[in-house]
Amino acid sequence: MRADNGAYLRTLSAVELARAIREGRTTSRLAVDAYIHAIERVNGTLNAVVEDRFVVARLEADAADAALANGQPLGPLHGVPCTIKECFGLEGMPQTSGLVSRIGTRAAEDAVAVKRLRDAGAIPLGVTNVSELCMWMETHNRVYGRTNNPYDPRRIVGGSSGGEGAIIGAGASPFGLGSDVGGSVRMPAFFNGVFGHKPSGGLVPNTGQFPIAQTPQSLRYLTTGPLARSAGDLHTLLQVLAGDDPSEPHLGDPDQVDVAGLRVLDVRSDGVTPVSRDLQQAQARAAAHLHKRGADVVEVMIPGLRDGLEIWSAMLGAENPVAYSRMLAEGDCEVRASAPLRWAVGRSPPTLPSLGLVVAESGPHPFAGTADQKIRPG
Repeated sequence: MRADNGAYLRTLSAVELARAIREGRTTSRLAVDAYIHAIERVNGTLNAVVEDRFVVARLEADAADAALANGQPLGPLHGVPCTIKECFGLEGMPQTSGLVSRIGTRAAEDAVAVKRLRDAGAIPLGVTNVSELCMWMETHNRVYGRTNNPYDPRRIVGGSSGGEGAIIGAGASPFGLGSDVGGSVRMPAFFNGVFGHKPSGGLVPNTGQFPIAQTPQSLRYLTTGPLARSAGDLHTLLQVLAGDDPSEPHLGDPDQVDVAGLRVLDVRSDGVTPVSRDLQQAQARAAAHLHKRGADVVEVMIPGLRDGLEIWSAMLGAENPVAYSRMLAEGDCEVRASAPLRWAVGRSPPTLPSLGLVVAESGPHPFAGTADQKIRPG
């Protein structure tokens, strides 16, 4: 029996939905319509999808159904709708990264990761909101405004992939594409009750997003990764994003991992940041489950984690050859440290967090030399 009920289709993982389409139990068009209707219902409250491509997506869904009927080769995500973080190139769609000076900028072609998803059969429904220049933990900018949490619109969604987290958390997209330097996939996944993965540096190409890391080392800090409503989708999505180029790293098969042979370090705290009781209990349950499966679970405290923020900040700052103030203005003119005064009187396009970063970089780096001192002492 064909599953025509939109609410039912949206309970399926992306992998399950692709299988249902391949097996003729539903169609790509029905799936795309179901998610379009869901976006139309919730996006007025969330402000997560900042521009849609519904007309084109429906045409692509019809083409996907025709390809199935004609016996053409099908990808692992054939006919499945998705969303894309606005900082990635999606041909014909805006790519401002929330920067006022880039209003009107549209992608001429797909980013590599976007192309891989589409080649696998995925159908983008639109692009989602970001923090300004993807540099903050709250998704808000002067181009699109603020994205609101699907569980409570008064709450934030995290950043910078917050639009993805919100629309997936609302059940209006099965999966999406994000990017992460210091939590930009992981925080929105956590804030919105979905699953996200920051891959190892270099596994997935970053090409085709703005802003882009500038040095080989910073290109490993910035990673492209998936967000999904179902944890079971993450491996398939990561396989698609990593590609099959023999010159690129390959992803292992989780089914081949023997849990009984694993040594698991159970790190309850970094020694600085308080952790809520609920999270502590959830981690303890996970550790107990792994122990029951035969893993060697060892609770440890790693002293160096106390300095983790300072080390990360210092290393990231050392690998960034372009001043944030110049990125903020995209080369037109440097945004100066006096800009917060203009913000206070309502005359500054950048958001307050961006201006805070401008002020911070105008002086000596607060953690300069930290990495060398902490990692390579003596």
